[in-house]
Amino acid sequence: MLTVVSSVVGGVGLFLLGMILMTDGLKALAGDALRSILAKYTTNRWSAVGAGAGITAIVQSSSATTVATIGFVSAGLLPFVNAVGVIIGANLGTTSTGWLVSLLGLKLNVGKLLLPLIGLGAFAKLVTRGRLAQAGQALAGFGVIFVGIDVLQAGMQDLSASFDPSTWPQATLGGRALLLLIGVAMTVVMQSSSAAVATTLAALSGGTIDVNQAAALVVGQNVGTTVTAAIASIGGSVQAKRTALAHIIFNLVTASVAFAVLPWFTHGVEDFAEGAIGGDHALTIAAFHTAFNLLGALMFVPFLPQYARFIERRIKLKGPRLTQHLDSSLLQVPTVALEAVRNVLKDIGATLFDSLRKMLEGERRWASEPEINEVDEALDETRRFLTRVPPPDTSGFEFRRQLSTLHAIDHLERLAKDIKDPDALDVVRRNDSMRKVAEDEAELLAVLAKQLRDPDLEPDAAAAEAFSKKLAEDRRTARPAILEATAARKIDADRALGELRAQRWLDRLAYHIWRAAHHLRELTRKEMPPDSSSADDAGMAGHSPDKPPDAPPASG
Repeated sequence: MLTVVSSVVGGVGLFLLGMILMTDGLKALAGDALRSILAKYTTNRWSAVGAGAGITAIVQSSSATTVATIGFVSAGLLPFVNAVGVIIGANLGTTSTGWLVSLLGLKLNVGKLLLPLIGLGAFAKLVTRGRLAQAGQALAGFGVIFVGIDVLQAGMQDLSASFDPSTWPQATLGGRALLLLIGVAMTVVMQSSSAAVATTLAALSGGTIDVNQAAALVVGQNVGTTVTAAIASIGGSVQAKRTALAHIIFNLVTASVAFAVLPWFTHGVEDFAEGAIGGDHALTIAAFHTAFNLLGALMFVPFLPQYARFIERRIKLKGPRLTQHLDSSLLQVPTVALEAVRNVLKDIGATLFDSLRKMLEGERRWASEPEINEVDEALDETRRFLTRVPPPDTSGFEFRRQLSTLHAIDHLERLAKDIKDPDALDVVRRNDSMRKVAEDEAELLAVLAKQLRDPDLEPDAAAAEAFSKKLAEDRRTARPAILEATAARKIDADRALGELRAQRWLDRLAYHIWRAAHHLRELTRKEMPPDSSSADDAGMAGHSPDKPPDAPPASG
């Protein structure tokens, strides 16, 4: 008996080890492909479900899909409603393990045939680097999975000699409920619904349990994933908790429906399997597992927006509005963390531009102090978050984008500081020509703020550049005339100096608006010229409104 138990436990252990090796290898091999698929193929609810199912089936890990999804939602790159679709798809994709085990592990018994693959994979992992090593790890893990299934199946066949299926809970309501609880416990103990399902299929194949008992266990194992999801979300981010709650409710509702119709559902799937797959019991359970998860998806997806709003109302976002996407969990994936920073900067830029526009249009006496304080705090937090992101390769595209990110933060900070000058604003409002400039600047700000809030648009930095350069040239032209008029006592000296200061103020605002818009535009681009950041503010230093108009351009 001890030998039999050892075989079963060892088989489960080998299966889990193989899953870990294969999943980690495939995740590393896939790399940015996971994020690319999520970004590209989650534009609507059905494609989100398909992407979730496909990714999970490929990497054989719903956890990998869920973690990537949480990262995208936290970064503001994926709407929560689409993320829920991905999670539902991941539940559906998990059922592919049952088909893999049934078709290859139990039906064909390929464990011994795959032993050479384990050796080749391990060798590749040890002596190579990069993608080849990752592929070797995945290959070795794939082989270990089926060796584990062979050991598990042999143990279950021996166990069937000691256990009669009739001694297990039968197909009564109480019996099914007990089996469901056993299934929950199996998933919680093994920390893997795939391993629990594989164990059930091996027990069914070995004659230890029958089809009805296996079906009830599988429903329970599906519910068991909600326990692990709940535990994993403790202390997590708001998006992690929302994702866990969406996963828990979906699985509980789906399992409740499957449990309620279990006798009829099982017979229906079994009748289908009898004709389609020759009555193979393991394949019947694999089909049943997929069928009730598919039913759940069909129940939820039509109402996905309402379901997502329900979850969002239950778990509300906390913290400052502008930096709510700066989640520390994103630091594990630097590229996603940087995308979060860029989205936050666009929100900050739009807020700051709107505040300045209202001030220049005369809608406000001066800049809203709470709003500017919010911007200042958001910029501080964004800078602190950025310093925690692992640095990219100094010769790569991401490095140049990060450089533009720092430039954008710098110009937004300087713009927020320059806004706080009510004396200059008073002079602008009393001077007809400067008031017209302020109105034109406000129109530009309105356009830029709208563009920053639209993910399909990029800020019109060219228009901002043209405005800034024209304003700088006008200031240079006007300055000597004002000083000459002052010297001739045609203009009061205090008034003249106030006008010069107000002109410099408008020029400074326009300059920082242009440079901020330029860098925020660069952050939205997929490709960046090699010198786009380095040629930026160093090369523009000669234009800076803080320099004397007759000073030579700065170099470097």
